Amino acid sequence: MLHAKLFFNCLTCKFLFLFFLAEGPVLLVLKWHLGSLMETSFLICLMQNIKMEFTIEHTWDDLPVSHKPVTIGLKSYDGGLLMVVNAPFFNDPPAPLGEPGKPFRNLWDYEVVEAFFLNDRTEQYLEVELCPHGQHLLLLLSGKRRVWKEELPLEFEVTRMETKWEGKAHLPWNYFPPCTNKFNAFAIHGSGDQRKYEALHPVPRCELQEGQKPDFHRLEFFKELNLKRLMGEDWKQPESDIWESHAN
Repeated sequence: MLHAKLFFNCLTCKFLFLFFLAEGPVLLVLKWHLGSLMETSFLICLMQNIKMEFTIEHTWDDLPVSHKPVTIGLKSYDGGLLMVVNAPFFNDPPAPLGEPGKPFRNLWDYEVVEAFFLNDRTEQYLEVELCPHGQHLLLLLSGKRRVWKEELPLEFEVTRMETKWEGKAHLPWNYFPPCTNKFNAFAIHGSGDQRKYEALHPVPRCELQEGQKPDFHRLEFFKELNLKRLMGEDWKQPESDIWESHAN
């Protein structure tokens, strides 16, 4: 389904149509006059308000979740992406013992929402783990499960209520592997045999094997992430000195 919003900038005499497709937002600009500094600022402001939104509606093995689903939004923000999580708050397991706002090892053993940003050719990826109690964990991996850098600093804010929480994380481009083009996201909560593992792009039922366990590093099930839909068709992903140092 196609939705459109129409904007008119009276200062530069042009219409802007913002189309929302199933795959993400697309910006079409019809110009009456060529650009100016004000026009450029206007477009930058508009692009910063475009976002991608993903909803985690299935368990890792492709069954429907039994609660209001977790959503993850991505938008352009100050030299990187702003990742916004809206999720139910289960408070199970209890909060990690680490200080809120700081990295916490093995955060995946707690209540978390995770996002993975992948270059599927090199199998280099960024793993982002966010906890409703304020802790976080960022890992850089080169090859499946092969962590080479972890506990990266992160600007992360949490607003927590009785039954839901919102987290905002500022992810600098420096953390993203070159040519990021695939994505998956996950949510975990619960304890013991009530532990729940949920996935944006789950393992299809036809691919399941007897006795199979949840595995968030099944890179073959990640799906396309076209960041130009957020940043504009002329955008090129900034180089990362962190990843460049690893290559050398």
